Amino acid sequence: MTENAVVGQSAAWCYRGGPISAEPRINDRIRVPEVRLVGPSGEQVGIVPLAKALELAQEYDLDLVEVAANARPPVCKLMDYGKFKYESAMKAREARKNQAHTVIKEMKLRPKIDPHDYDTKKGHVVRFLKQGDKVKITIMFRGREQSRPELGHRLLQRLAGDVQELGFVESAPKQDGRNMIMVLGPHKKKTEAMAEAREAQAARKAGRLPENPSEVEQQAYDAAVAEEAAEAAEAEAAEAKAADEN
Repeated sequence: MTENAVVGQSAAWCYRGGPISAEPRINDRIRVPEVRLVGPSGEQVGIVPLAKALELAQEYDLDLVEVAANARPPVCKLMDYGKFKYESAMKAREARKNQAHTVIKEMKLRPKIDPHDYDTKKGHVVRFLKQGDKVKITIMFRGREQSRPELGHRLLQRLAGDVQELGFVESAPKQDGRNMIMVLGPHKKKTEAMAEAREAQAARKAGRLPENPSEVEQQAYDAAVAEEAAEAAEAEAAEAKAADEN
């Protein structure tokens, strides 16, 4: 393969979205003759030779970080890059924690469901609605049951009535082949449910909840503990990566 072909192939790879690093260039990775320098407190230093900027970075025991590569000349700032990455990871983690994604859960029932099974399924629907999630209820008909759609309607109306304090019928029952489907929406917003779950978890840690918590309280606690462990691992990985790059 000729040199021109190699260059062309590399250019095409970059154009197609190849593995170009999204990390900013820092310190000796910056390859320009001069930069527009911003001091550690945000003050404008002005346009200085790259060598002078690197010298100032060493003097302040900081990193020279390229924050605007497309500017002419590129804008660089003096900062503790490891600390900056760590704080950015913490902010992103907090933003993800506060995001509310409504999830559609599904619960399947038979037209002639056993009373005990119905209570169990209803308990799951109650839990999903309390968590701020939508619930898709599917009635599955088999054989001759398909000729009795009123059984499915009655069952769905019964379930909607049993959970009306927590949710409402967002999509009325409708036939879909051998199944009948209804969607329940929660009265409580997902953000409210998440906030209550966090409060329950904090109260549990402070010993304000009973020793034998409800299923919802226990699940909120377990989910919060798992989330904290994942966040701690993510922060540790970000800090380690920043240390390696420096």
